[in-house]
Amino acid sequence: MEVLDVLDEEGKETGKIEDKDIIHEKGLWHKEAEAWLVNEKGEILIQKRAPTKKQRPNKWTITEGHVKSGENEEKAVLREIKEEIGIDCKKEDLELIIVAKHSSIHRDNNTFRYTYYCKTDKKIEEFTMQKEEVSELKYITLQELKQFVEKQDDVYTFSKWEYIQDVIKYLEQKAKNL
Repeated sequence: MEVLDVLDEEGKETGKIEDKDIIHEKGLWHKEAEAWLVNEKGEILIQKRAPTKKQRPNKWTITEGHVKSGENEEKAVLREIKEEIGIDCKKEDLELIIVAKHSSIHRDNNTFRYTYYCKTDKKIEEFTMQKEEVSELKYITLQELKQFVEKQDDVYTFSKWEYIQDVIKYLEQKAKNL
């Protein structure tokens, strides 16, 4: 059982905790943390969700997950990186891009998403995928990311996120410094 803090519509903790499944069932607000991992070429690591996932199976996404009750956002994103793709990132490697209020179309996954940038020097074969979560990994270019978003391609979970343009602007700025 995964227990999460329940938030109000402003993103403040209510003092209530609830099982993740109940939170999704009721459409309660909660926290998620995600990592945009970028290699030395400026390519972005994306992962294909396992076919057994309840939400968005076989869709391409980034490393992301829930912030557990009592856990801070940085610790959550570092945990998700380790669990899902098997690498250790350090807190010092993270840069907060944005905190975005994200309302699900189906109202079952209403989140405040803490979005981080993290540079990696790892090649695809150096990652260890958690089979229950991830079925495939690949790097895409910033140009490919823009195309997926422009087309609002449903194969990519991030293509319709309200705040994706802010993420793209941030990644473009980082790419200029590579």
